[in-house]
Amino acid sequence: MENQTEVTEFILMGLTNVRELQCILFAIFLMMYLASLVGNALHTPMYFFLGNLSCLDIFYSTTTVPKMLAGFLSETQKISFGGCMAQVHFFYFLGSSEGILLGVMAFDRYVAICNPLRYTIIMRKQVSQLMAAATWSAGFFHALMHTMATARLPFCGPNRIEHFLCDIKPLLKLACGSTYLSLMLLNTVTSCVAMGPFIAILLSYFYIITFLLFKVQSQSGRQKAFSTCGSHLMVVSLLYVPVLFNYMLPSVGNASQRDMMVTLIYSALTPLLNPLIYTLRNQEVKSWLPIYEMVCSRRFC
Repeated sequence: MENQTEVTEFILMGLTNVRELQCILFAIFLMMYLASLVGNALHTPMYFFLGNLSCLDIFYSTTTVPKMLAGFLSETQKISFGGCMAQVHFFYFLGSSEGILLGVMAFDRYVAICNPLRYTIIMRKQVSQLMAAATWSAGFFHALMHTMATARLPFCGPNRIEHFLCDIKPLLKLACGSTYLSLMLLNTVTSCVAMGPFIAILLSYFYIITFLLFKVQSQSGRQKAFSTCGSHLMVVSLLYVPVLFNYMLPSVGNASQRDMMVTLIYSALTPLLNPLIYTLRNQEVKSWLPIYEMVCSRRFC
């Protein structure tokens, strides 16, 4: 692919230019990043898809946070054109893969609750591995599409990105040529990639709730079944609320501060909270739902 841009590097403006505040933010985000790495690497997932979620969280935070931390320690945070495009790719690759994975996990919960006796047949090892591979592949090609479209844009003037990372929306502000294709991909394809799994999650929980209300007579049985979904719903909320807020408003107007704050939630805070949520909730599940442990023990968890 021929590089037609005259800009060889970009300058990330970061969260703030106040030196004292930069030192405080450096300490806060360094602790958050280390806690995220430790939490996702050391906690024991109860089943296969949680392992994939932990890997995505580790890679996702590593794509954004270290570069942001480096910016707190330097007066000018520069990033090469190639490095910027690489960050765009991995940011969208890992982010979209995590969104799709949460949709897959919702289907997994639907099968476990509504078809528990057939769970190990429907969600057997080969099927789970295929679904995980499809999730990662879909995220990769979605990101590749955005990266190629953005890299082909002509950048011939300003190179200051109003963000702490290379994201498509602030990059489009700097492009000298037509951004129609990139905007169309961002508005249409990314919205579909975000909304598709979200709709799958809603449908899965609609069937779960319907099943529990009409098929399960025991109140305690309903409570136990809902509790198995509690951690997943928390993680879905942590990712989808800020993502939908950010990308359902795809204008490239003057919303950089809002975009940065929202991006911080799902790129730094969500990977930190996910292992904590699942660790605490899984301990509750283990204590009162033996059938869950039985089902999990028959898999390759």
